[in-house]
Amino acid sequence: MKDQRKTEIRVGITVIVALLIVLWVFSWAKNITVNSNRKEIKIEFSSVAGLEKGDPVTINGVRKGYVKDIFINNNSVLVVVNLDPDVNIKDDAKFYVMMLDLMGGKKIEINPGNSSNQLNFSTLQQGQFLGDISTAMALFGSVETDLVAVIKEVKFTLSQLNNTLSDQQFNKDLRASLANLTQLTENLNKLILANRTELNDLLNSGVNLTKTVNEFISTNKDSISRTLSTLHHTLEESKSLISRVNNFIDQTNNNQNNLGKIINDPAIVNDLKSSLNQLKDLTKLLLEQLKKEGIKVDANINLF
Repeated sequence: MKDQRKTEIRVGITVIVALLIVLWVFSWAKNITVNSNRKEIKIEFSSVAGLEKGDPVTINGVRKGYVKDIFINNNSVLVVVNLDPDVNIKDDAKFYVMMLDLMGGKKIEINPGNSSNQLNFSTLQQGQFLGDISTAMALFGSVETDLVAVIKEVKFTLSQLNNTLSDQQFNKDLRASLANLTQLTENLNKLILANRTELNDLLNSGVNLTKTVNEFISTNKDSISRTLSTLHHTLEESKSLISRVNNFIDQTNNNQNNLGKIINDPAIVNDLKSSLNQLKDLTKLLLEQLKKEGIKVDANINLF
């Protein structure tokens, strides 16, 4: 009876230990914890590309939590992250979704930041998706047509370049051009050597001229300033004169002065025209008399 009792106790203990081990393995695999001091962060991503609940969260590569939940929020994705209570994250921390391994697993990597202020875990954080192999392949597929076209263009260009370089006449002309360039360089060197003294004198003259101009400007700085001031004053007076002339012309055109009234009065204009015509006739008559017998004057003169 005692042996049977001991056996039952051993079996019970074995079952309890096995259950505890199974529960511990299950909680470790599913990141289940009873620690109430763990921290949660909500992070918003544009895409998580296959991230799932329970995926690891690492800080500088060290696992410090797991993905607790994932929600769709309009055009973005909200990820709830559960972290160990001992994590130390600053308010300039960065959050990334990246590849866990080459098999396509995902994780969230946290760069804890260097700020002196602690992160407010109640605020929504913004994260970035760094891409993976599938993203790279999709991007490559989107540019595949353009890449093929570029390769064809490069192939055609290389073919044309090869044809050009294999052209005997082109090679002959190229050699001649290089020979002429070499000859030109030699002649230029000879010219510089032959006229080195003259070139030095020319450069020295330029330097002396610059010094003279600087000295002239320094010596006559006050005079130049006064001249410029006088010129400015003259320009201002000219502007004023032009303004007055324009005003006078406007008054004349609008009959606001005597000249305008005279010019724009039809009666006066007609009288002036008539007077000019009479003067013209009189001048013509005098000229005719001068050409013939002179000017005849009939006058009665009474003397005292």
